[in-house]
Amino acid sequence: MIVTTTDGVAGRDIVQTLGLVKGSTVRAKHIGSDIVASLRNLVGGEVKEYAALLTGAREQAIDRMLSEARLMGADAVVGMRLETSTITQAASEVVAYGTAVRLA
Repeated sequence: MIVTTTDGVAGRDIVQTLGLVKGSTVRAKHIGSDIVASLRNLVGGEVKEYAALLTGAREQAIDRMLSEARLMGADAVVGMRLETSTITQAASEVVAYGTAVRLA
């Protein structure tokens, strides 16, 4: 499946727009990772525990979006975007969305 952040796929024509597809996940911090991240916060630098958590959340949201696109018979998702929002101090939601299309 082709996924692009642009409104089309270079060299291909969109022959049918199938509609909006989306996938989301909510992830909460693990207490052990939270303690390590707090210690890392004291000395500065990348907080790898949170980076890994959000990377996994983005991948899962994209996978869920692509599953929805496949069910619609799409060849591609164009205009794909990711958004993150805080639900509580300890949990965040990641949403992937775009337009499912069929290509020539």
